[in-house]
Amino acid sequence: MSDKLLTWEQAVDWLRQQPDRQLLVQHCYYDDPLESAVERFYRSEEWAAIEQLLGAFMRGKVLDIGAGRGISSYAFAKSGCSVVALEPDPSAIVGAQAIQSLVSRTQLPIEVVQEYGEELPFADNSFDIVYGRAVLHHAHQLEQLCREAARVLKPGGILLATREHVLSKKEDLQVFLNTHTLHFLYGGENAYLLQEYTQAINEAGLRLKQVIGPWESVINYAPMTKSEFRSVIVSMLGRWIEQGLAQRLASSEIVQSLCGRYLSYRSQTPGCHYSFLAIKS
Repeated sequence: MSDKLLTWEQAVDWLRQQPDRQLLVQHCYYDDPLESAVERFYRSEEWAAIEQLLGAFMRGKVLDIGAGRGISSYAFAKSGCSVVALEPDPSAIVGAQAIQSLVSRTQLPIEVVQEYGEELPFADNSFDIVYGRAVLHHAHQLEQLCREAARVLKPGGILLATREHVLSKKEDLQVFLNTHTLHFLYGGENAYLLQEYTQAINEAGLRLKQVIGPWESVINYAPMTKSEFRSVIVSMLGRWIEQGLAQRLASSEIVQSLCGRYLSYRSQTPGCHYSFLAIKS
């Protein structure tokens, strides 16, 4: 590889050409045809959990910030929402052109806008939901992006930021960057402390309702499935109780919630996923 950094499109294209990374490509929804990738996300446990979390808001107007190749925009639109997909990258593989081609083929109600989240070209109080999947940690100005998200939300509207990379301490940032699959190619990854995310959201005038830890929802631990997570719980409980009882307890949603909180509390993995749900009062 050249010492010169690649574009995001070139980095993803490189990943797609690696024979031993094809499962990761599918887990990231970078595979073609695009229609198959977005439909797989729409049918995923991650998306089902997002729908459940957002509840009655799922029939409103959505701003999908950093929409990428449109997997979440597609899912929102197919679930009955009117969607604006905000994506500054023009790429036909992982950017605005990819979303536009998807819209042309599916005729779903998705408007594509090529802008950055720090300067949203929308009027105040325009959206019921502002959503970003793995977007806040890429912000050039985290506080400004959160302020803009709050500005364009309607009163009572929801901000949902999912799968954000979190650090336990600033010294872990380089450890995270060294282990990220594509950072060495394009140099665009980042992560913040948990309190930096929560402070930026609160200071934007939003009321933080829920901070979801890395093991508290399939939203964060996907591509691991709920079934695989139950196996983790069985293994954990099996250290203290017999296997049959561990399996029965692992099927309880209460036990799953408690174990998810415990594992999230114990997690020190640099860059582990957190999600944030906030409301505009």
